[in-house]
Formats: sequence, structure tokens, C-alpha cells
Amino acid sequence: MTRIAIHLANGFEEMEAIVPADVWRRAGFQVELVSITNDLQVSGSHDINVLADKTFEQADYTKFDMIYLPGGVTGANNLDNHEGLEKQLKIFAESDKVLGAICAAPLVLGHKNLLKGKKATCFPGFEDELLGAEVMGESIVTDGKIITGKGAGVAMQFALTVVAYFRGQKVADELAAKMQVEKA
Repeated sequence: MTRIAIHLANGFEEMEAIVPADVWRRAGFQVELVSITNDLQVSGSHDINVLADKTFEQADYTKFDMIYLPGGVTGANNLDNHEGLEKQLKIFAESDKVLGAICAAPLVLGHKNLLKGKKATCFPGFEDELLGAEVMGESIVTDGKIITGKGAGVAMQFALTVVAYFRGQKVADELAAKMQVEKA
């Protein structure tokens, strides 16, 4: 079973966290919302409070196949400043596990030198933060074990891309059809 840790920091973009969590659970993935604050309740960028499943300290990273970072400028900056998360991102990169980030959050991967020589995308205006990356204009970019997306408007597409990555395009297409997601 695929296991994904979605990281929530105060100021996270709600759609970029909740849409993937829902889609991945529908796909049969085990998804944990992990708060990097000292509290399970985390406040999003549009003042929507979300109750995480665990705090960072409670999460067992040996069980995850992917670390996912939703954006939102404040949320991404808070993720970027979390030392424990930085350590786990580097362990995942060295272990050849999957890293995903959307909107402003790819800056976290860029600042940790995890995008060097990789293709990536981000919310327009954050391109210079993707240190060492070849910045692409696409909505979703997959390069090896790194998946990046542009923003809230592509949260569904991003989530389905991850489903296809782990379970195949046929499963992603079937899930999209069940949810009435029209192909672009």
C-alpha cells in the first residue's frame, strides 16, 4: 500500500492539501496529514482550520513512500524553516523515495538543493527559488522521483498524476471517471 505524508504548516493552501488527500484515499493510499506545528489544528491561508492526523514528532517516516508539500506562500516558508522536515526530505531523496510539492512549496526542495539537475515547475514568480532546476512551464512536472505542480488550480491533476505514478494510468483514469473529472 502506498503511504503519503501531507505536511501542513500554518498558511498552507487548503485546496492543495485537501484535494490530494481525498483523491489519494479514494485510490486506496494511506494518507496522513502531518502538522509541523505543535498542535494538530493547522490554519490554512484562507482561514480554514484543518485537524491533522499527527504532529511531525508522531509521524513514522520509515513507513512513508512519499512526502508531499502543499503550497501557500506562508505555508511554504514555514515548511522551509522546519529543520526536522529538512532532514526527512534529504533522507527521502537519498533513499530514492518520492518527493512532491505544489505552488510555492517547490521552493523548499530548491532551497535544500534537491532539484539540482531536475525539471520542475512552481507558481509563477517563484522560479528563482528552484535552485539548480530546469524550470518548466507545464502545470505538472515529473522528473524521476520528484513531482511538482503550479498551484491550487491543478491540485486535482496533481493528485491524479501521483495516482498514475504509483498505480498506473489506467487506475488514475478510472478514478477520474468515477469523480467526473473531465480530461483537459
